[in-house]
Amino acid sequence: MTEHNEAEQQPADYAAYADRVWQGSETLLPHLSGAYTGDELVRLRPRVGFFPAFANVTAFDTGDGVVLVDSGDFRTAGRLHEAVRKFGAGPVRSVVYTHGHVDHVFGVLPFDQEAARTGADRPEVVAHEAVPARFDRYIRTAGYNSWINRRQFGVPALEWPTTYRYPDTVYRDRLTVRRGALTFELVHARGETDDHTYVWVPELKTLCTGDLFIWNTPNAGNPQKVQRYPEDWARALRAMQELGAELLLPGHGVPITGADRVNRALDDTARLLETLCEQTRDLMNAGHRLDAVIHGVRVPEELLDRPYLHPAYDEPEFVVRNLWRLWGGWYDQNPATLKPAPEAAVAAEFARAAGGALVLAHRALELLDAGESRLAAHLAETAALAAPADPEVARARAHVFTVRAGKETSTMARGVFAWAAAESAAVAEGTDVATELARTPEGRKKAEGMISVGVVGEEDGCC
Repeated sequence: MTEHNEAEQQPADYAAYADRVWQGSETLLPHLSGAYTGDELVRLRPRVGFFPAFANVTAFDTGDGVVLVDSGDFRTAGRLHEAVRKFGAGPVRSVVYTHGHVDHVFGVLPFDQEAARTGADRPEVVAHEAVPARFDRYIRTAGYNSWINRRQFGVPALEWPTTYRYPDTVYRDRLTVRRGALTFELVHARGETDDHTYVWVPELKTLCTGDLFIWNTPNAGNPQKVQRYPEDWARALRAMQELGAELLLPGHGVPITGADRVNRALDDTARLLETLCEQTRDLMNAGHRLDAVIHGVRVPEELLDRPYLHPAYDEPEFVVRNLWRLWGGWYDQNPATLKPAPEAAVAAEFARAAGGALVLAHRALELLDAGESRLAAHLAETAALAAPADPEVARARAHVFTVRAGKETSTMARGVFAWAAAESAAVAEGTDVATELARTPEGRKKAEGMISVGVVGEEDGCC
């Protein structure tokens, strides 16, 4: 291993940028959009190289080859391979998947191909035992995952992958991997996924969290994805807090340096999840319906104000819904929804009672103007279900959901509302969803390659 003094470990511009993100004076957009993704790793400290991208990768120089934690997505695979080669620490011996989301597992191929060319052993991929089952499910539900991620990220042409690099070695609860001078303690924790691993390197006091820390409100409620585990997630954060890490390397976002900062970030994130769990449980135990639980939970604003807890991807309201699903099943305790009539039939009856679908649509616009956007969405959707081919109704629905999308902070809500608006705009204009999405400023940026899109690691699609 080549020794570097501390000033050389982390380029001043990246270190300063990461500090500004921590202070809240800079956003994550430069990091997530690849402004710091180069053909060389950022040397955070001796033996630690960092590949800052939408989905981060960490390379450890063990003195006996390299161990990677995660491998990024297919878009950065070639650049990661080149950066690790320039790291100068020898071949990649092992790759640890922190979980099976596709933005973390698609960078192994160039290393496998290199091994095949040279006759060397390909890297050993290590993961939790639930990762293979996730890949199997992805293959069987590729069509569904294509649709939900198109809608979530506004990319109509997105196709879900059906080929995966399965792990060579799996473990259940804990696994210790020793390579050269370093020890890698792998610990299973349910959180964003059921197959999550966090990695502790005690010699370096370095913690790789995977997506258990992502510089956002924890992705514990994604409305279109499989079950999340907020309470287990909070316990994992508390366990990580006990390690005394001095460097936290997240699945997404910038590193956190210094024991005090690491402790605070883990503590705040745990507290957010803990209060959501406690409040939701209390309201459920009191016999309330899902509707009352959703609107009854209050999130401490001082936590959401933290730069690393902004609801920019997921949001607390969705976490509450996921807890209900986890603890109480899918029935919302409204007896009309237990065995409901078809939505279109219900909407038609409401429209007849109101004097027509257009009356509902006009009332939706009035409510929107009055600042009642949630009510407006109900009426606009009901009108469209009752009269799906009516251009004027479609224009009203498109307007309501365009306004709603513009006011949302989370990717998930914006994606669903923007897609709904595009559906109705296509009815009104006689076009299609892809055409209407491209008319929006965000859609134009995506088409021009200015916004990094694709499957970003959830069911699953993203982080």
